[in-house]
Amino acid sequence: MKRVLVVDDDPLVSLSIRLTLDRHGFETVLADGGVSGLHALEASRFDVMIVDIFMPEMRGFESVRVFHQRAPDVPLIAISGYAFAQHTAPAPDFLRMALELGATRCLRKPFTPAALLAVIGESLAEASALRRPDDLGTAIHSE
Repeated sequence: MKRVLVVDDDPLVSLSIRLTLDRHGFETVLADGGVSGLHALEASRFDVMIVDIFMPEMRGFESVRVFHQRAPDVPLIAISGYAFAQHTAPAPDFLRMALELGATRCLRKPFTPAALLAVIGESLAEASALRRPDDLGTAIHSE
């Protein structure tokens, strides 16, 4: 069973994510902010992290950076309710910035259960491919 850490200060968002993931065979641990999320990360192993960019106690970009530093091999999905920046808009693209800080994928709230599951599936597949030893290299070294 894959374990997912969800770090979001909005209890409705966290609960919605948990219900979706539980229905699809994931074990979900909820943290209501960056500090409690870091405690959970230190106490247990996770296969995926879902981290809100903007939370009161720990600024979101700091959260993405710190969570990625603490568990660089665990895919991190950044989520945010802020809109994507337009090419003509002066506002920064927060989700793109999260990718630069270590997030593997991003989702803009609100997102559908299907979009959430797709992004988690992509992140897990990518992480698995990175961990899988190269078959050719293994065959050469075993001779």
